[in-house]
Formats: sequence, structure tokens, C-alpha cells
Amino acid sequence: MKYITFTVPCYNSAAYMERCIDTLLAGGSQVEIIIVNDGSTDRTGEIADTYASEHPDLVRVIHQENGGHGAGVNAGLAAASGRYFKVVDSDDWLDEFALLALIEQLKCWEAMDTEPDLVIGNYLYDHLNERTVKRISYRNVFLHGKICGWEDIRSFRPSQYLVMHSLWYRTDILRQSGIRLPQHTFYVDNLFANQPLPYVKTLCYLNLDLYHYFLGREDQSVNEKVLMNRIDQQIRVTKLVALSTDLDRLSQTQPKLARYLVRNISIMMSISCIHLLLIGTPEAKQKRESLWLYIKNHNEKLYHNLKYKTLSGFTYLPGKLGDCLTLCGYRTAKRIYQFN
Repeated sequence: MKYITFTVPCYNSAAYMERCIDTLLAGGSQVEIIIVNDGSTDRTGEIADTYASEHPDLVRVIHQENGGHGAGVNAGLAAASGRYFKVVDSDDWLDEFALLALIEQLKCWEAMDTEPDLVIGNYLYDHLNERTVKRISYRNVFLHGKICGWEDIRSFRPSQYLVMHSLWYRTDILRQSGIRLPQHTFYVDNLFANQPLPYVKTLCYLNLDLYHYFLGREDQSVNEKVLMNRIDQQIRVTKLVALSTDLDRLSQTQPKLARYLVRNISIMMSISCIHLLLIGTPEAKQKRESLWLYIKNHNEKLYHNLKYKTLSGFTYLPGKLGDCLTLCGYRTAKRIYQFN
């Protein structure tokens, strides 16, 4: 029995992928590790094949033409046989002791036939080069170890939201949701963290520091300058997330989840608008206008909520003074939360 399928999308990851995979091997025979070599031009494929030859019962390798992070996730999900599915980026890693504790809990749930659709764990922003760590937990939102529904959850803090690093979906829930990430597009983890949620009926939070999210590489997608260069992809994913769920229908059956998803869209809108302001060109300002117009044309109720009832409205203030206030707020939040 494979309790967890780990998918590790790799593109030119030779310098750091071993740190990641070695921590996953701690799961032993109860996990499978699918390394997706996404058209790498360095030794990534060779390293992956070595792991597969040394651990044939645990590790499989998929070699494919370059399609981006989303294509790697898609390939891993299509091949997965584990009860739960977890994406681990090749520069990140897991805490081995926390992983073993999670597997023991999965065994207990299986024995009682109470496996939740989604398991939520803590993650850590790990500035490894600076030797600083910031822990993101959800103790204020969920009760540790209690299987619940969306209506049982409490409020998220402004800095809290569910991200790919914190989510361990049942594989069948992901397949039921029809999730398929676009190729050659960064920031698709936002779609992965949002689109399947309406299919989740039961969830459980475990107060385990499972996932280490590495921060520090200059080419990292969350780096401010990199995000500015890739702003069109951020905008594309924002639009996809905004339209991925029928929020009106969801609000009738799961109103707390619907409000949470609107809040997430607001965060994504804020990220897009702030980085367009940082770019500061007339073209960037026009893209900000176009993004808001796109939302208005496709869902006027969502547009109204985003503009007047959520954080994103503060990134769409009129005039130069409004732009200055937005950027000042962003820089203050960046210093406090150290998110990139």
C-alpha cells in the first residue's frame, strides 16, 4: 500500500534535488516518489535515474519534453497510485520525523475508514542562506487532529491562506476535480491550491511542521524582480483562479469556503496589481485596468466584492496618491512577513 505519492517536478535541478528526494525516502515502502525530468539540460535526468535504480520499489522517473512546472504536476498525478498526492518542488524538502508522524496518522484513519479528503500541515519559509525560518501554522483556524467540514473552520489571519506546500489532497479528489495545470506557465500552484477545494468535503489539520519552502535563489519565481518579468503569467493564473469555481452556487452550500476563495482571489489580484505598479510603465498600468475589467465582465458580483470588500480594493485606489499608498503598504507587509 502506497499512502502517499510524491511528485517532484525537476528542471535543471541537479544542484539541489538530492536534498529534496533524500527526505522523501524517509517514508520507506509506504510512499512512492515520481521524479519528473521536465526536459532538463544538466544532470537532472541522470541523478533521477540513479535514484530509480537504487530504490526501484520507491522511485519512478518520467522523462518528458519541457512543459513547465504544471506539466510536471500533471504527469505525476496521471501516474500516481498513492492514496494521497503531494507535490514537492525540487528545491524544497520535508521534515523526515514529521513525515513519519503523518504516515502513522494515515494508517490510523485507514483502519477506522475515516480518511479525510484533505490533510493540512504547517510549512516553513526557510531562508537557508540567511539561517532564518518563519513558520506558518493554522492552529487558529483548525483544531489539531479533528476531521471537520468547511463550516467548522475559524477565521484566517491576513497573512494566512492555504498554499500548495500545506495541502495533502486525496488523489481521487484531485482527479474528480479535473485539475489540469497549464503548460509553460509559472504560479500554477495557485490553481492547484484553489480549484479542487469545492470537491473536498472532509479535512483535517495536523500541527506538524512538514514542508520546508526554500527562499533565496535569485531565479526563484517569488523573487520580486522575477515576478515582475513574469507578470503576464501571474495575470493569466489570476484569471484562471477567479473563474475556476461557480462562487454563487458554492455560496449556497458552503458559504465559508466561498468567502475563503473570494479572499484568495483578492490576494492574487493584489499581487498582480502591486507588481504592475512596481513596473510603473503606462503599459503596466493599462494591464491593471484590463485585469479589473476582465473580472467585471465575467463576474460583476465578484468584481464588486474584490473592489469594495477585500484587500485587493486597496491596490486599485485612484490617482498617484493611491498608487503610493498601495506600494507603501506592500513594502511594510514585506518587511513584516518576509514573503520573498
